[in-house]
Amino acid sequence: MIETSPRAKLLDAAIEHIAHHGGAGKSLRALAADLGTSHRMLIYHFGSKEGLLTAVAQEVEARQRAALAGLDPARAGREFWRRLTDESLRANEKLFFQLYGQALGGTPGTTGFLDGVVEDWLAPVEALLASLGVPEADRAAHARLGLAVTRGLLLDLVTTGDREAVDAAMERFLAMSAQY
Repeated sequence: MIETSPRAKLLDAAIEHIAHHGGAGKSLRALAADLGTSHRMLIYHFGSKEGLLTAVAQEVEARQRAALAGLDPARAGREFWRRLTDESLRANEKLFFQLYGQALGGTPGTTGFLDGVVEDWLAPVEALLASLGVPEADRAAHARLGLAVTRGLLLDLVTTGDREAVDAAMERFLAMSAQY
């Protein structure tokens, strides 16, 4: 039996809680109470509320990259978009964009969020593009473009809630990208 560390258990609980209830607007003590622990334990494992939220967002991102790797390349674009726009991820996506802005502004405890926030996605997306036959010389630019379009449309979705419009825009992007 694989044992899970106390930190990993708290992180899983925080991811689940934030997915259903949000959390960026709560105090560390309130989050701790919601998670059935103390604020001291959260500080011990994550350093601060911002450290906890950053760990949540980074783990959700890592799980999304793992999910992307497991998709059939021929259908990955649409399947991954459906996954990302599922309502169950909305609170975590809002947290992602909140932390992105805070990290860019230098908010203590959040700046580590920027480590790999773009770069960690490029290799998996480039690997997917390679499997689709995209020439090596074009993969890096296409990977960045795909990441930027996806994040831009997700920001649109969490801002406007207009699922129909963002789905139409993504469908247009995927059709334009299908030249390979």
